[in-house]
Amino acid sequence: MFSIFAVSHSILASHKLKTKLAAVLGEKIAFYRLFYNIFSTLFFLAIYYFLPKPDFLIYDLPYPFDFAIVFLQIIAAILLIWTAKLINLKEFVGISQVIRFYKKEYSLDDLDEKLELRIEGPFKISRHPIYLFSTLFLVLRPMMDFFYLVFLLNMILYFYIGSYYEEKKLLTIFGSDYAEYQKNVPKIFPKIKLWS
Repeated sequence: MFSIFAVSHSILASHKLKTKLAAVLGEKIAFYRLFYNIFSTLFFLAIYYFLPKPDFLIYDLPYPFDFAIVFLQIIAAILLIWTAKLINLKEFVGISQVIRFYKKEYSLDDLDEKLELRIEGPFKISRHPIYLFSTLFLVLRPMMDFFYLVFLLNMILYFYIGSYYEEKKLLTIFGSDYAEYQKNVPKIFPKIKLWS
């Protein structure tokens, strides 16, 4: 069932589909990003709600290990917030596009989002730091049941597959600049040198 969400989410996010829609909708494509985010959130919540949730416990860390894991999870959340601050959240959600449309400042070249190539902060260690820190946040749990483990594995798989399609779009938009960025910075997980 989660795969239905993942496939529909990827199709709706594709550059190809947005280009075709822009040809039909014109500048009204400005509303697409907001629609896409609302639809994706509601669809994800519905799937999550209807999925069977077996409560088979895999582990429950004892004290003090549970506190140590929660502390690391808080660090992952802080890093996620740090990354989000470097992204234009209004643009990401779709609000800026609607504002530009009503101000008659919308450009069809942007499709549903005006993108910037950022190579600063966490983007220097991972091309997809949102996926990196989200994965760490989801993995670092003091308690794990079977349902959550299956959900976690699906999310990690989705992040990895989603990043592949996202990168195709970014190569189309930024060309050689993004190709060079790909050569120098790992996709999701940073390279850790244990020795020099």
